[in-house]
Amino acid sequence: MTTPGTYTPEPGAAPVGRMLLAQTGFETRMLLRNGEQLLLTVVIPTVLLVLFSSVDVVAVTGPGSRVDFLAPGLLALAVMSTAFTGQAIATGFERRYGVLKRLGASPLPRWALLTAKTGCVLVTEALQVTLLSLIALALGWSPHGNPLTVVALLVLGTAAFSGLGLLMAGTLRAEATLAAANLVFILLLLAGGVIVPLSKFPSAVRSALQLLPISALSDGLRSVLQTGAGVPWSDLSTLAVWAVLGLAAAARFFRWE
Repeated sequence: MTTPGTYTPEPGAAPVGRMLLAQTGFETRMLLRNGEQLLLTVVIPTVLLVLFSSVDVVAVTGPGSRVDFLAPGLLALAVMSTAFTGQAIATGFERRYGVLKRLGASPLPRWALLTAKTGCVLVTEALQVTLLSLIALALGWSPHGNPLTVVALLVLGTAAFSGLGLLMAGTLRAEATLAAANLVFILLLLAGGVIVPLSKFPSAVRSALQLLPISALSDGLRSVLQTGAGVPWSDLSTLAVWAVLGLAAAARFFRWE
């Protein structure tokens, strides 16, 4: 029997919601302290935006200035760099070093761990979008269109790239993930309509490139923000298909060890 002033320990797991918030905060702090991740997610899109908006090396398509063409594509690049490249590399090495295995044995459910990683991605993307938008506005960007449509494109793009990043991290060795994720990033930067318009590619190649998630995201954002078009259902549908397939494959084939 306890006496007044005596405390009885009550060991047990914290509520799932509190664990989820704590893990999300931890994942976000770890990412923001990683210089290589900051280079990939913040510095590269920012430098590309400032450089190509100031130098006449980009063939602008559609109305407006170079920054009106570039800003939507670089917003898409920011989503890809965080949700796909950054998440794939970080998760791949966590898997290699046994971090995921240990966390999987903790009171934190595995679904909550993956949800926390998604929360970290969304927080980082919010910072990226805010920073790039402010810089683009300072450079003379004049965005158009419905903000809700832009949000829908960004969310579906995040889901698509996140599924593909987790699939790569959960099936390949960490070193292979590092090489493959960076290679895909460079290839999609050049051939995904981010800086070079897809109209510059041969028609046969263009048909295939238009099916890529980065092409759908950059094209959808550009049609809304540059020309003020309505809902780009084709691009949204392409992103939705990639999101469903990527997340389903990641859930099916992801290996925790």
